[in-house]
Amino acid sequence: MTQQGVRWTADQVLALAPDAASRKAGSKLGAAGPWSEAGCAGEGTVWGLCKGSGSKPYQTIVDIADAAGPAYKCTCPSRKFPCKHALGLLLLWAADDAVVPPGQPPEWAGQWTAGRRRRAQEKATDGSGAPSGSADPEAARRRAERRAERVTAGAAELEQRLADLLRAGLATAEQSGYGLWEETAARMVDAQAQGLAGRVRELGAIPSTGPGWPVRLLEECALLHLLGQGWLRRERLPGGLAATVRSRVGLPASADGPPVRDHWLVLAQYDTTDPRLTTRRIWLHGTGSNRTVLLLSYGAAGRAPEQTLPVGLALDAEVSAYPGAGQPRVALGGQFAPAVPSAMRPPGMTTSQAVARYGAALRDDPWLESVPVTLDRVVPAPDGDSWQLVDADEDAALPLTAAARSRPGLWRLVALSGGAPVTVFGECGHQGFTPLTAWPEGPGEAVALC
Repeated sequence: MTQQGVRWTADQVLALAPDAASRKAGSKLGAAGPWSEAGCAGEGTVWGLCKGSGSKPYQTIVDIADAAGPAYKCTCPSRKFPCKHALGLLLLWAADDAVVPPGQPPEWAGQWTAGRRRRAQEKATDGSGAPSGSADPEAARRRAERRAERVTAGAAELEQRLADLLRAGLATAEQSGYGLWEETAARMVDAQAQGLAGRVRELGAIPSTGPGWPVRLLEECALLHLLGQGWLRRERLPGGLAATVRSRVGLPASADGPPVRDHWLVLAQYDTTDPRLTTRRIWLHGTGSNRTVLLLSYGAAGRAPEQTLPVGLALDAEVSAYPGAGQPRVALGGQFAPAVPSAMRPPGMTTSQAVARYGAALRDDPWLESVPVTLDRVVPAPDGDSWQLVDADEDAALPLTAAARSRPGLWRLVALSGGAPVTVFGECGHQGFTPLTAWPEGPGEAVALC
């Protein structure tokens, strides 16, 4: 990054923060006062000493060229990644070339960086690449068969539970409460069918959620029934759809698709949390392949995942697809140059084309909630108590999802537009459109909305 003379913006740095408190604390350290011996190197590292409460300053270093996103090392006791010192150092680096000049790293920074580069090279050149548990293919096959048997038993039990619900009538779901569904979800966890467990919990949360809840409950019951039947009859399915069913049920899979090298533009990054897990979604768009793909990473409850790629960067890297018909998920492979800020934008489409794309994707994955699309020349506009994106070039509009209407990003989008058309990337599904990133009409940087 520094070898090309391009530095991040403050917004791109703050997008790395694991929470609002870290963002605020890091912003306070983005000034030269507490820092000394700061510098950066052409291979993509930034370092500095930050004065703290102790007698010795904290040694802070960031490896910007890491393939999975920036990596951090700080001698402070914080358990957050990145810590406030790493955020402050990056803000200082982004703002002032004189305070963080190019140079040779000190010994402590050079040793850490060299160790990371060496381990990455060893991993890349290790011909085996196989996990230790795969040494005995026969044992692995038996484990897979035992798990499949447990999932089959769980799917059969779930089918019976759905049949009982429909036989008794949907009104009984409101009377029985959430406990029954949580018990069913726990049974799916015991059956090692995490995907079924998650959908059961979502189904159990529908009763008594406002007008029309019986219709929504019936729809979710139908999709859950379809997934259970898909698993029970998976041998009869086409290969791609069978892989999709296995993924939706919750069976692990490896990214076994051929590596695709491209310049990948980071379109969006956002987290979703539950009591057990934090899931980070990063959308990338290949400028050469014209593919939009998804990186998923996970963190334990209360901790942000380590993989981070701020919006607006572009990286020259390889990705490999996970199995499944039409699945966008990929794994990030080798990176051939540090990520750099980019003014590129993905090609856009109309709102009608976005809806058609989602409909076509449902043929390959009936359980798909949304697809990534970029809308070109749309204007955010109120629609009664709701909001919609109105197509500036055709008589059509897309309603925003309830989740989008509750986020501060909606008002950033409205302010960016000012009544003029904008380009918006987001997720389009049966509940509407969720905007994630926007660009103004004409030249301008990407604005994260999530």
